[in-house]
Amino acid sequence: MKFGIMVSEGPYTHQASDSAYNFAKAALEKGHEIYRVFFYHDGVNNGTAFTTPPQDDRNIVNRWSELAQQHNLDLVVCVAAAQRRGIVDADEQKRHGKSGNNLAPGFRISGLGQLVEAGIQCDRLVTFGD
Repeated sequence: MKFGIMVSEGPYTHQASDSAYNFAKAALEKGHEIYRVFFYHDGVNNGTAFTTPPQDDRNIVNRWSELAQQHNLDLVVCVAAAQRRGIVDADEQKRHGKSGNNLAPGFRISGLGQLVEAGIQCDRLVTFGD
């Protein structure tokens, strides 16, 4: 089965990101395909490289980055939601004259069309968060 996943909650405020990550990992282990993971609303905070949890805590951002690298996952952060929350990649940094960028490895910034496309291309679009 081909899954699309949408995450709309931040990594440390709700269970949604952990649940989405565990779902994606389990689906891949069972031989399913993850077409795309789309991070929306506060879910874009899963894609910031500046997240620095305590050493004895899980690093959700790194988990997503590692899973993307291992399975060639498409991790898409909504551009409008990211900009509102101060998350930019190198292109957005230049375009808006920011002093740096903070998109974590394995993530990319794009628009809502990527979510719509995932809904069309997948057998199921599973959402985590409000």
